[in-house]
Amino acid sequence: MLSIKNVQKFFGGLKAVNDISLNVNKGSITGLIGPNGAGKTTLFNTIAGIYAPDNGKIYLEGDEISGLKPHELFSRGLLRTFQIAHEFSSLTVLENLMMVPSNQFGEKLAYVLFNNSQVKKQEEEIRSKAIKVIEFLNLKKLTQELAGNLSGGQKKLLELGRTMMVEPKIVLLDEVGAGVNRTLLNEISDAIIRLNKEKNYTFFLIEHDMDLIEKVCDPVIVMAEGSLLFEGQFNEVKKNEEVIEAYLGRGKN
Repeated sequence: MLSIKNVQKFFGGLKAVNDISLNVNKGSITGLIGPNGAGKTTLFNTIAGIYAPDNGKIYLEGDEISGLKPHELFSRGLLRTFQIAHEFSSLTVLENLMMVPSNQFGEKLAYVLFNNSQVKKQEEEIRSKAIKVIEFLNLKKLTQELAGNLSGGQKKLLELGRTMMVEPKIVLLDEVGAGVNRTLLNEISDAIIRLNKEKNYTFFLIEHDMDLIEKVCDPVIVMAEGSLLFEGQFNEVKKNEEVIEAYLGRGKN
């Protein structure tokens, strides 16, 4: 699904991402871990089009996407969530979901003026899909709640729901567990597993919560100091001496 070939990203003299090559297989939930300052978020930002790689190439299903902008990647089915949720706080949960699909007829003046029936038909289709997403994520009681009033974990579920509105090929999840209580974290991880198993979503996720990584991810990729350190199943990762050393000794902010 996603292939990274010798990607580098520099900030001045700092090699934030140093010659990284890795693959994320279709239908997998691939974890990316490492100490603070390892370059994980920079790698995500480079894949997601926030930064252009200084060297190397990135491919999505065999097509090069290096340097494409986030909106271009969105149209190709690559979506990214953030550690801090980016909800529309003054809109309801339902409205947040309905905002996601692009090229809606209601955004075009000609349709509003001369083909209002098409606008209403599409809006109802989008509303119906949003309600199904809400039900899938067990958010029905919050359908009409303003998104700004949600808890941190509920906002993370809403972000996951927003990705479901466009049925992406791959979702990059950035610390979905950050600041989330254990009950909601279990709901989020269960939703990720269901989306993977039932809808064949591919996930690539950064996470510091090792319980979540162990529960949902296979394989797990480890970064340290901008470089790829190790890749394997979670049980292999947690026993690897280089990984232990990176977390306890070498990783720096």
